[in-house]
Amino acid sequence: MIEARNVSKFFSIINEDRTADGVTAVLSVSLTIEDGKIISLLGPSGCGKSTFLEILGGLQAPTEGSVFIDGVQVLEPLPSTRKEMEVYRRKYKLLSPLANSMFKNRPKHDIAMIFQDYAVFPWMTVLQNVMFALKLRGIPRKEREGKALVYLRKVGLTDSLRKYPSQLSGGMRQRLALARALSVEPRIILMDEPFAAVDVLTREHLQDDLLRLWDETGVTIVMVTHDTDEALYLSDEIVVFSPNPGCIRNRFAVNTERPRRRSDPELLDLKSRINSLFKYDSIHESWYSI
Repeated sequence: MIEARNVSKFFSIINEDRTADGVTAVLSVSLTIEDGKIISLLGPSGCGKSTFLEILGGLQAPTEGSVFIDGVQVLEPLPSTRKEMEVYRRKYKLLSPLANSMFKNRPKHDIAMIFQDYAVFPWMTVLQNVMFALKLRGIPRKEREGKALVYLRKVGLTDSLRKYPSQLSGGMRQRLALARALSVEPRIILMDEPFAAVDVLTREHLQDDLLRLWDETGVTIVMVTHDTDEALYLSDEIVVFSPNPGCIRNRFAVNTERPRRRSDPELLDLKSRINSLFKYDSIHESWYSI
């Protein structure tokens, strides 16, 4: 289970005139995500969804608050005062060298991430990309190819094993990213706009692939998206973020049984309610900025 407790993230900014400024990207977000669920983070651009996702995955430390996975803290907030810095240094004086030497390339939590830009290595073939991910997870060399082939078969890329990413379509590159993420058999996959760069038809095919693989593996998925239809089709729950600063505006449980029809009246009703929220926030944000 993932638990975010009062997570906030503040970024300092130096203006052109050398004065200091700042922005609060995420403000006091608390969220509990049960195992085996698909959760979508939905909201306008710049509302802190991706920042929050990276905090869940340990790619950024929160300014305030904490994230726990199965009761284990992901990253502590960074020290913000001299006193906090001294405590931080004392606490990790001996642990850090030990951790660096003994646990290199070993993830603290069983998480894989998929980004919008595919994040695959262009100088590696399809097969090499997946095998490299397995290498980083400490899978023995003799087991890597067989395991990679299993997951490449699941996403339909066995005919493209020797191709490089530049020789693949956008949808195939995203399937490669999905195979690489699944191959390390994580318990949690975090996805940041994973299908935004492909056309509508390919996106729908990828959504169906994702649901099939999720059903087979039981993995927990947390996904950032701007697409309300995508969130409704895939999710068990939709978490709507407000405009800046990013905080939870509303939460919608999607109880429609799977397999779903994109034209299901229940989904269309939820879409209308969510779009009404966005319209309300957009009008009032514009009014306050006048």
